[in-house]
Amino acid sequence: MAKTRIGVLASGCGSNFQAIIDAVESGFIKNAEIAVLVSDVKDAFALERAKKHGIEPLFVNPKEFRKREDYDAKIVEEFKKRKINLVLLAGYMRLITPVFVKAFKNKVMNIHPAILPSFPGLHAQKQALDYGVKVSGCTVHFIDEEVDHGPIIVQRAVPVREDDTEETLSKRILEQEHLVYPLAVRMFVDGKISVKGRLVIVKE
Repeated sequence: MAKTRIGVLASGCGSNFQAIIDAVESGFIKNAEIAVLVSDVKDAFALERAKKHGIEPLFVNPKEFRKREDYDAKIVEEFKKRKINLVLLAGYMRLITPVFVKAFKNKVMNIHPAILPSFPGLHAQKQALDYGVKVSGCTVHFIDEEVDHGPIIVQRAVPVREDDTEETLSKRILEQEHLVYPLAVRMFVDGKISVKGRLVIVKE
């Protein structure tokens, strides 16, 4: 059975990228390899993480492209060259265009620090605190043409404490992100996920 080849997109530190690396290297995710890390930020620390683990680092400069669709077309081209089967967004701060979604339908995962469909977009943890919810958490989902909207794969709840700040809540949610993202990837690699409309069906 051929290995699932993973391409990752990251704009910053890449802590979720590191969690995926660790899961592959430890054997938690079997029969997969991370082939390339693409960043839109030249000095993103995620690129250094890639180099350290023998993963190809690739900076693609958004300023060289007139439209977002052209930029995404370039990344799709690079991923196709490398025979990528699964794309992971790991702190990637650019909005994905339909060009990308169509090229990798139900093969692009994202992790969001809230229980979707609540609090999509930026600063989800602050949104949750401002709203006064008692439970927050994180969601791994496939992307579609809308922001933080695609079919949900895994969710993990995180209780909100009365003394929480955006920073403390974010930290506890991030701990869960590092657990559920590798789990979702493993389910995909093991062929346990199928998608029907908005429903993600997970085989036992």
